[in-house]
Amino acid sequence: MLLTYQYKIKLLPEQEIMMMQWLELLRRHYNYCLGQRFDWLSNTRCSIDRCSLVSEPIGEIPSQFPNYNFQAGLLKQTKELFPEYKDIYHDVQQQNLKRLDKAWDRWIKPDKSGKRGGRPRFKKVGELRSFTFPRINCAKAGAHINHGILKLSKIGEISVIVHRSLPDSLVLKTCTIVKKADGWYVCISAEDETVPTPKPIDTIKTAVGIDVGLKEFLTTSDGEVVPIQQIYRKAQNHLARQQRFLARQEKGSNSYKKQQNKIARIHQRIQRQRKDFHYQIAHQLVREYDLIAVEDLSVKNLARNSKLALSILDAAWSQFITILEAVAVKCGVHIVKVNPHNTSQDCSGCGVKVPKALSVRTHCCPKCNLVLDRDENAAINILIKALQAVGLIASAGGGLVRRQPVKPEAWGFQGVQLSLF
Repeated sequence: MLLTYQYKIKLLPEQEIMMMQWLELLRRHYNYCLGQRFDWLSNTRCSIDRCSLVSEPIGEIPSQFPNYNFQAGLLKQTKELFPEYKDIYHDVQQQNLKRLDKAWDRWIKPDKSGKRGGRPRFKKVGELRSFTFPRINCAKAGAHINHGILKLSKIGEISVIVHRSLPDSLVLKTCTIVKKADGWYVCISAEDETVPTPKPIDTIKTAVGIDVGLKEFLTTSDGEVVPIQQIYRKAQNHLARQQRFLARQEKGSNSYKKQQNKIARIHQRIQRQRKDFHYQIAHQLVREYDLIAVEDLSVKNLARNSKLALSILDAAWSQFITILEAVAVKCGVHIVKVNPHNTSQDCSGCGVKVPKALSVRTHCCPKCNLVLDRDENAAINILIKALQAVGLIASAGGGLVRRQPVKPEAWGFQGVQLSLF
């Protein structure tokens, strides 16, 4: 399993200037190589039955597509024409081309489901904010970290704030330097071979189904609820006020850049608070249950076709499920995704479909007279589907072990402002 450890670094002024220069040169080279690929595409593609009224490419048709190997072979020529590229470590330039190659392949080649990524774009000034050393702590590596000191080739030694030590059992893979709104960070990717294997299905003792929503962040099949935070909604007015201040500044001035960074810090704080909240919920669930059932939601489509798009994106259900899966893998807990079709409409007691509008928050079954909260009924249905998928039998209450409902205060999130600052 690949893990990423992120640490803040303290740079000297000359080191920061050098890194900013690296990012700008890498951005220009990225755009030039992307333009090479687009030129080859336009010179070798045209309509069969018509010509453009504006322009048509003329000249020799390139014999070779400018792929990664072709463009990496031209790095020596680039350094001769532009000597400033000699100051950049060669592995970093190759990784920059590999990043372009991946973006191009996502656009040209469809994935297993037949979908393709968006067309690669030219990067504006300041849009490229990271560069990667592909090897760390080995003989030919350009990056070495030891006792809180990061040594980068052609940059020098950098002090690292090691708030959490790197385990000795990890195999270090790559080192990425990232520029964020509040400073510079180093992201160390490592492989952990000590990940526990998931528990056998027969040994599962506790299971739960969770239904995410906007009234409550999630409701479990045991009746527990976690209140929604609405982190972006709470900061929305403050963010809008700061954006109005930015609109009054002269574009490109020092005050404009200062206000721009202030807005970026607000977005960063919102992101960190949301992620911290998701991690706390994920760890709470993984500690209590051996199997967790969730809906296989297409959040992008939900947000696209809903008037509540901003609230849906603020809840960030996809990010939460991704975090929950990562935490579960490290703890050997099973995560089962089920089809969300009719989980809110079907009765968890007798299985009869009970149509109801979104505004109706209580499930009332006319056949078995079951009266239950709408979200809890959906969570029980999700759990039943998951247990059937893995070959287990659900109890009458919808789970393997029925627990007493717990008040929201037991989760520790009622009225608490989460922050990393």
